[in-house]
Amino acid sequence: MGTKREPTARQMRLAVELRRLREGAGLRAREAAALLGVNSVQISQIESGVSGVSEKRLRRLAAHYACADSELIDALVAMATDRTRGWWEEYRGQLPTPFLDLAELEHHAVSLREAQFLYIPGPLQTEDYARAVYAYRVPDLPSEELELRVQHRMGRKVALESPTPKPYTAVVHEAALRIMVSDRTASRAQLSRVLQFSEADHIVVRVIPFDLEHFAGAASAMTYAEGAVPRLDTVVRDGPHGAAFIDSEAQLGAFRTLFRKVEAASLDPGRSRDFIHRLAKEL
Repeated sequence: MGTKREPTARQMRLAVELRRLREGAGLRAREAAALLGVNSVQISQIESGVSGVSEKRLRRLAAHYACADSELIDALVAMATDRTRGWWEEYRGQLPTPFLDLAELEHHAVSLREAQFLYIPGPLQTEDYARAVYAYRVPDLPSEELELRVQHRMGRKVALESPTPKPYTAVVHEAALRIMVSDRTASRAQLSRVLQFSEADHIVVRVIPFDLEHFAGAASAMTYAEGAVPRLDTVVRDGPHGAAFIDSEAQLGAFRTLFRKVEAASLDPGRSRDFIHRLAKEL
């Protein structure tokens, strides 16, 4: 018998939202189970992402929980019934799970916003840039895993380059544009790639220059993925032990405000392109 696969971040998010709905209705798991005609173990399994839930049962639960937000319910149903096996699945068992979860999140997002201060945003990186970043890791990655990580990062571009690409906004600090993680040739190619992306109608690149006064937001790096409804938004932040997926309503509100502040401090898209052109000429 095969080993049961751990729930993905998307499956866990569905489970968490169903638990939040139940708790918001003031019901215990056994009470929800009774309303559904199942035992409390099944509710616990659904709310821990161990078991899936059908559209019929999900809508019955939402009705019992007196949830009147039809857009949220429809979005949860879409999450529960989705059977997508995206390009990232080929890396399952070969790369850490958060790599796959991030690609899945980007695939399902309505739009993506990113703020980066030390590195070029992942979806905008060239292969040489990504390889240099991963090669600097301590301890060293085995060559096979390093190449898998590079190819996975290149695969993430599909969110921006597919026939139905995601609206994408990247706020990038001048430091990230100037730091040469590889050689000068690779740095020029990387700036050229960022400029190419910035010309697309669905992509906005904005730069925060070094000489901007009163900017204290350099610790605000994030990826903000907009869900089908605001309640299903997600923030991803890199930490010392890997990526953290943030979805509490209070934290999401704080990060929305934080991103608006960072974006307001940046140059407009046209001036940002001119800025990157000047940097590229300096190399």
